[in-house]
Order: sequence, then C-alpha cells, then structure tokens
Amino acid sequence: MTSILRIALPLTLWLAGFSAIYGLHGLLCSSRWAVAGDDLPGRGLLIAAAAVVLVLQVALIGVLRSSIWSASDPVIRHISLGLGVVALVSSVWTLMPVLTVSHCL
Repeated sequence: MTSILRIALPLTLWLAGFSAIYGLHGLLCSSRWAVAGDDLPGRGLLIAAAAVVLVLQVALIGVLRSSIWSASDPVIRHISLGLGVVALVSSVWTLMPVLTVSHCL
C-alpha cells in the first residue's frame, strides 16, 4: 500500500493544488466576491496559494528522496521521484498564468 501511495501522491498533490487555485480564482472573480476596482488582495492571495503549492511539491520531492519514507524496491523509488519532478514541472507550468496574467479579465 505504501508503494501505491508513494506513486500516486505527487500527481494527486498537483491535481489538488491546481483545482484549489483555479477554484479560488473563480471565486475571487465572481460578482459576489470581486472587490470593485482593486484586485491586489485577490492577486496576492492567488500568488501566495501558488507559492504554497510549489513549496509543497518541492518538500514532497525532498521526502521522496530521503530515507524518511524509504521504498523497498528501487524501481518504485525512481518512479515516484520521476513523478515528483513531473508534478513540480506541471505545477509551475499550469500555475504560471496566475503570476503573469491579469487577475480577472
């Protein structure tokens, strides 16, 4: 069971972070929550949430590399580390619009 969790956790973390940030983006851009004319607090919140997701991804890679959560099979270890790197790159790529594009278009 630990091997399955080790393999599934990196991409699950990416999916949860992606869903949470873009859900927060939709909430902040809705007519009920939008601040008239000033989107700086919402943009700051989105940037902070993206930073938290990226820090969690890097921390997960660190845990997967360390002996804290060791895998009995070296193949499982390499697969989980590879998926951790893929999840980190995916997080950077999919969260880049949060940092570069206007908050609400």
